[in-house]
Formats: sequence, structure tokens, C-alpha cells
Amino acid sequence: MLQTLDNQSSSEDIASVLMRDGGVIVANQVQGDLIDKINTELLTPFNNQGDKFQNNFNGYKTLRLSGILGLSRTSADLIAHPRVMEIADAILQPNCVNYRIGSCTAIKIHPGEGSQELHRDDDLYPIRIPGVEFQISAMWALDDFTEENGATRVVPGSHNLQEISSVKENNVVQAVMAKGSVLYYLGSTIHGGGANLSRLPRSGLINTYSLGWLRQEENQYLTISREIADSYPEHIRRLMGYQSHGKYLGVYPDDPDGNWFGA
Repeated sequence: MLQTLDNQSSSEDIASVLMRDGGVIVANQVQGDLIDKINTELLTPFNNQGDKFQNNFNGYKTLRLSGILGLSRTSADLIAHPRVMEIADAILQPNCVNYRIGSCTAIKIHPGEGSQELHRDDDLYPIRIPGVEFQISAMWALDDFTEENGATRVVPGSHNLQEISSVKENNVVQAVMAKGSVLYYLGSTIHGGGANLSRLPRSGLINTYSLGWLRQEENQYLTISREIADSYPEHIRRLMGYQSHGKYLGVYPDDPDGNWFGA
């Protein structure tokens, strides 16, 4: 099963369940008015460019948006939410100096869309290191997630790296949660979007965070203009990748934390 904790739970407890089960829901992490504002900001982009990424894997009745920080400024409140940062600290920082956004994607699954193929997000990397999680994901419910409208499907315990082909349907559960809740899952956890059997679309915002020494899935430097990036506060820019990893990796001359080629 997929455990649901309340928003008063400690980050230590949330991270513990996440590492144990591969996924965990935190109910009602943010207020509905914040979510409503994000939905309003994303409405026009969804209408204008949401079909850009439609294919056999993503579906043809699902809308997707990338470059979220360039489309919705309010989304930064979720992307850099203090609780999310604490969970990322607990899971990722044992294996890196800092971490950064891997990708930010808004997803709207329309009625009639089938279940997405089960997959692991970190399969995009060509290697695995035993005991090291390359990334975590935070899926925010921008609408109520229900079994009927396509709540994300998760296979608890699958971060043990079982073969995806071995997953039985009775091992798959759906992340049913109210608007403003968040589902955390590991990059090694098997999951996929659910089938929308309802009459209304359901939307979510999925943000991944990867070890700082890995290449980002979504190139933030090219996806988000430098002008927009510079308009955000420092902690957001750092999450976007505008920081070195330690003293030697990804340094640039004006980086106050870097060591320019050891000089």
C-alpha cells in the first residue's frame, strides 16, 4: 500500500517512509488558493502548447508543459517548498554537495486517456550505483486525484529494482489525494499516469530533483531565458542549476562558491 501522512508529520518521518516504500503521500501540504493561482497561470499555456509532447508514451489525450518557471511564477512556491527541500536534503545530500531541478512538468490528463506505461524516471541514466538514489520526484495534485480520473499509479517497494515486466496488477496502487497534496517517490520507483475514466481532466505538477553531479533531464539554461532566471531569488536560481557542485565541477569565474580550476 501507499501510506498517507498528514502535513504535520516530520520531514524525518516522511523521508523514512519514502525510503522504506519508495513512495509516500503528504495530504493537504498547501492551501487551495495557491493551487488555484497556479492553475490560472497554466491555463493559457496548456491551451496553446500542451499538445507539444504528445506521443505513444505520453498519450494523445494528455497535455504537457515544460519550462514551468517560465510559465508560472507561483509554481516556484511548490518547486522550492521548504518541506520538499527537507525531503530532498534527506534523500539526496548524502551523495552530493548540492542537488538541482531535474525537470519540471505540468500534466493534464483528459477524459479517455489510458494508463501510461509503467516506468522508472531514473532509467534515463545509463548506470546505477547500489545504495545511491539519483533523484526524487514530487507530484503535486493541482486537482483532486481519484481512481476514476487517473491518479498516478505507483508500485510500492519497486525501488528494490525488480523488473518492470514482473509487476502484477494487484501490486499497483493509485495515489489518491486531495488538491494541494503531494506524492513523493524515488527515481527508482516504478510508476505511471493512470487512465482518466471521468468526465473532467485532472492536472498535476511533477518536479524532479537530481544529484548535483548529474546532467539535468530538462536543460534549464536553454528552457528558461536568462532574463527570467535572473528575476528569481538566489535559492531558485541555484535549484535551476546556477551553482557549481563543490569547488571543481561546473565552476565559472564569478561563482562565489567555486574554485576556478583550482587557482
